[in-house]
Amino acid sequence: MDDAARHLRRADPVLARLLDELGPLPVRTATGDPYGALLRVICGQQLSVIAARAIHGRLLARFGGRPPTPAEVLADDPDDLRTSVGLSRAKTVTLRSLAEHVVAGELELDRLGELDDEALVAELTAVKGIGEWTAQIYLLAELGRPDVLAVGDLGIRRAVERAYALPGLPDREELLSLAEPWRPHRSAACALLWRSLDNTPIAPT
Repeated sequence: MDDAARHLRRADPVLARLLDELGPLPVRTATGDPYGALLRVICGQQLSVIAARAIHGRLLARFGGRPPTPAEVLADDPDDLRTSVGLSRAKTVTLRSLAEHVVAGELELDRLGELDDEALVAELTAVKGIGEWTAQIYLLAELGRPDVLAVGDLGIRRAVERAYALPGLPDREELLSLAEPWRPHRSAACALLWRSLDNTPIAPT
C-alpha cells in the first residue's frame, strides 16, 4: 500500500490531497472463504451499506451464525429463505445459481485465485445474477487484486464527483479516462475514494 500511495500521489493531485486529509490507505484482509465472500457481495447488490449488512447478518443467523454451504442453500426452501432473510427474488435466484454452479463443479472456487482478472470475471458472471460489479468487488475485497476499477460502483462515482468537483456523476467512459493515470494501483484508488465517503462498496445504478 505504501507503493500504491506513492504512485497515486505522483499521478493525481486530487488523490494526493485525499491522502493528506485521510491518512494511510486502508488494508483489506481476505476472509479466506471465497464462497462466503461471494454470498456477502451478493447480499450487497443494489443496497445501501446498512441494508446490505443487515441482510447478510440475517443470512448468517439463519445458518447458526456462519455462511451456509452450497448444499445448505439448495436444500433450503427458496421462499422461506427469501422472506426470513429479506432477500429479493432475484438475489434468491442468484444464491441458488451460485450454489448450483459450485455443486456441479462448473465454478471451482479454489481455482479462482489462479485466474487473471478478465478470466475470473468471465467465470463469475456465468452465474445468473452475478454481473461485473459483483465480480469486481470480489476481486478487490477478497482477492486483493491491485489494479481493479469498480467502474459501475455508485460510491466510486459519487466520490469522484465530489473530489473532482464535477457537475454530475461521471459515466463509465469518463471514469475510465480519469482513472488511467492510477494504473497499476486502481484498487488502492478505489479504497481511498470509498474512504472519502466513509463508505464501503455499494451497488451500481
